[in-house]
Amino acid sequence: MREVEPIRLAELTTLRTGAAPERMLEATTTAELVDALQDAWSRGDDWFVLGGGSNLFVGDAPFEGTVVRVLTQGIEELPSPHEGRVRLRVQAGHGWDDLVAYAVERGYAGLEAMSGIPGTVGAAPVQNIGAYGQEVQETLVEVELLDENTDEVVTVPAGELGLGFRTSVLKHHYGSVPQRRAVIVSITVDLLVASERIVRGEQLRRALGLQNDEPVPLTWVRERILATRASKGMLLDESDHDTHSVGSFFQNAIVSESVARSLPPECPRWPVAPDLDAVTVIPLASYDGLVPQPVAVPPDVKVSAAWLIEQAGVRKGFHLPRSRASVSTKHALSLTNRGGATAAEVAELARFIQSRVHAEFGLVLQPEPVLVGVEL
Repeated sequence: MREVEPIRLAELTTLRTGAAPERMLEATTTAELVDALQDAWSRGDDWFVLGGGSNLFVGDAPFEGTVVRVLTQGIEELPSPHEGRVRLRVQAGHGWDDLVAYAVERGYAGLEAMSGIPGTVGAAPVQNIGAYGQEVQETLVEVELLDENTDEVVTVPAGELGLGFRTSVLKHHYGSVPQRRAVIVSITVDLLVASERIVRGEQLRRALGLQNDEPVPLTWVRERILATRASKGMLLDESDHDTHSVGSFFQNAIVSESVARSLPPECPRWPVAPDLDAVTVIPLASYDGLVPQPVAVPPDVKVSAAWLIEQAGVRKGFHLPRSRASVSTKHALSLTNRGGATAAEVAELARFIQSRVHAEFGLVLQPEPVLVGVEL
């Protein structure tokens, strides 16, 4: 590990807010990452890891603790136990889109719809990133983790990470602490070896404008997704203030079927798939030889936060008086820094949007990025 002169977090995060922290360490290898984390933990100070800084909203006051920059790189190809598939083990500091490009170029399917998502590989499982109906949990096999206050890197199956809609046991949700305080060292994904694929998901088919079930090349899917993201200001561009953001600032709302029915019919919505592998545990003492029939539970529904925001009267490009933070001119779900905006200005805009959506629809939108030194 290497201790460096702390850099302003506004220079290392895509939303461009945050002062220099008290202390900063850099790690370019797994061994350095383990050493840096153990050093930070041994001091008993606050800490957090920083990858691409694309899902981080940092406050204006200097962070009083240690920031560990994860700069590890590398992709290793491994055999898969499943015919026609391949596994990739990727270091946590590797760029996520660099991984997607690597897979697509070699004809490995399963990540292409997540093209253009900024940030690093190590952050991907933490919030189970996804786009256009494709999520990390669909291909993730396992991660290597270092738990706080332990001396060993352990391999943890994906099934033990509590992966759900933009969540995991590792995520620091707003207003709470992670269920498991740990840092991802590497991830392993299992991908289909195929240079083209039949696109099944409704959201992805809609985004690609597909009308039939003919296979399409992975390279074509990636190009279309990148173009779509660019049109929404979701591809980082130094000259485009609409990209100076954390991407989607608010999560799409997950509501019950009854709540979804109370919303206007034109509100975009998608069913959340039920758990088809749920396990029923029957105490042996009460088992009578019969297994009860499963109870049909209506699936939850995901509704568009962007639609809710716009219908609450907050349009693209909206900003509060004298504020340098605004809603993107291309995408209502993105809050942007138009140049020199403070974290306080961004937070004020976020709170205003939350209040408008709550007043109009009775729903409280939850922030998607990790908040450090900021409250909404």
